[in-house]
Amino acid sequence: MNATTGEALAPAKPAISTFERYLSVWVALCIVVGIALGYALPGLFAVIASAEVARVNLVVAVLIWLMIIPMLLKIDLGALGSVRQHWKGVGVTLFINWAVKPFSMALLGTLFLGWLFRPLLPAADVSSYIAGLILLAAAPCTAMVFVWSNLCDGDPTYTLSQVALNDIIMVFAFAPLVGLLLGVASITVPWGTLLISVLLYIVVPVIVAQLIRRAVLSSGGQSALDRLLARLGPVSLVALLTTLVLLFGFQGEAIIAHPLVIALIAVPILIQVYFNAGLAYWLSRRFGVAWCVAAPAALIGASNFFELAVAAAISLFGLNSGAALATVVGVLVEVPVMLSVVKIVKATRPWYEQRVPE
Repeated sequence: MNATTGEALAPAKPAISTFERYLSVWVALCIVVGIALGYALPGLFAVIASAEVARVNLVVAVLIWLMIIPMLLKIDLGALGSVRQHWKGVGVTLFINWAVKPFSMALLGTLFLGWLFRPLLPAADVSSYIAGLILLAAAPCTAMVFVWSNLCDGDPTYTLSQVALNDIIMVFAFAPLVGLLLGVASITVPWGTLLISVLLYIVVPVIVAQLIRRAVLSSGGQSALDRLLARLGPVSLVALLTTLVLLFGFQGEAIIAHPLVIALIAVPILIQVYFNAGLAYWLSRRFGVAWCVAAPAALIGASNFFELAVAAAISLFGLNSGAALATVVGVLVEVPVMLSVVKIVKATRPWYEQRVPE
C-alpha cells in the first residue's frame, strides 16, 4: 500500500457543518429568492438561459463543476483495493444502488406522479417529473456519505472503498441505465446530450479531481488536502445554492400556478429513501455484515448524488423543465431525511446485533 492510499484509508472523520445540517432551510430560502428574482429580473434570466453550447448551459456548467469537483476530491480511487475486506457489505450496497434504487424510483414515480397524483399536476410536465426522479435515483451518493457514515460510527475503510467503486461504475453505467429507464417510461432519450452530460459531469470531473488530489497529496500530504477541502467546501455549497436560485427563477410561475407540486414530488422520493435504506439494512443483517458496515450501507443505499442529478436534468431537459424541478426536490428533502435514517440505524443497533434467527 502506498502512502497516499494509506492516508486516505484513515481520513479525519468529517462532521456535518451547521450549513449542511440546515441545507433544507437554505434550499427553502432559494425557492423564495429565486421566484422573486425571476419576476423582478426576467431579462437577466433570459440571458442566462440563452448561454448554451450543444444544449449545455455554460453558466450552470461552471456552477456544477464548482459543486462536484470539491466532492470528488474527497474520494481516493486507490481505496478500491479494500473492497474485498467487506465484500458482503459492498455486494449489498451495489445491489441496492444499481439493481433496486433506479427501478424502484421509476416504479414509484410512475405510480404516484403518473397515476395517483396525475389530476393534481400540470399534464404537460408529468413525464418530465418522472424523468427527474429517475435521474435522481440513477446517481448514487458520493462525498456526503462520509458525513452520514461518521454520524453513525460507520467503518471508514468500507465507506471509502464503496464510494470509490460507485464512482467507477457510474462512469460506465449512468448513461445506459438512464437511457433504459427513460425509454421504459416512454420518455424520449436525447442520447447525444446524455453522453455529453456523462462526459462533462462525471468523466472529466473524476479525472480532474483525482489529478488535483494526487498533486496536493504529493506536495503537502493529507494536511494540505484537508486545508484545500476546507476552503472549497463553502464554494461548493454556494455554487449549489446559486444553481437552485436560477432553477427556481425559471420555475417560479409553474410553482405558483401549482403550489402542491413540490410536496407531491417529494412523496415517492421519501418512500424510496426509507425503502432502500431499510432493505439494505435488513439484507446486511441477513448476510451477517457487521453493524459498523451495515449502517453506512443503509445510508449509501438511500442517498443520492443530487449535484449530478441536477446537472443531468438541466442538460437533458432544460433549466425550466419539470425534470430539473424534481431533482431539486430531492435536494430539499435530502438532509432531514438522511439525518432521520442515521437516528434509526443507531437506535436499532441492539436489535441488529442480536443473532439472526435461522
